[in-house]
Amino acid sequence: MKYILIISIICLASCKAQKETKMNAGHTSDFELVASDAYSGIDSYEAAVISNAKSLNKFYSRINKTRKPGLPVPVVDFSKDVLVVMCLGEQKGETTPKLAKSDHEDGIVITVALSEPNDSNIKENPIISYPFYIYKLPTTSKAISIQKQGF
Repeated sequence: MKYILIISIICLASCKAQKETKMNAGHTSDFELVASDAYSGIDSYEAAVISNAKSLNKFYSRINKTRKPGLPVPVVDFSKDVLVVMCLGEQKGETTPKLAKSDHEDGIVITVALSEPNDSNIKENPIISYPFYIYKLPTTSKAISIQKQGF
């Protein structure tokens, strides 16, 4: 019984470390991953820029509608940072967003592309998820727009 408990703890710890490594692989240095989860409850693609605590709390009330206990709302200093929230909708297999930022004179454009899921992974493990990702980037006076690419 003692060995089963030890093996279970080791397996759970190693799975979490692998998941965090994969999550952090999909973004550039301009973006810092603040929070993510495989279930958002939002079944279609949505992206938004959040620049105040009220909007962040409203988003988390949507996410936590079907969770007991709910996910904790991250603490963000909105005088220094702004958040980019992406709900990817229904996804088959494990995909992560790849973000690219380009500065223009009229604003900043963030392009979102998805990593291609491994076909063998989908056949062996046909997991359907509704993931969301929240990235932090420094506040700017320019307007920020989000464009999806290829999905």
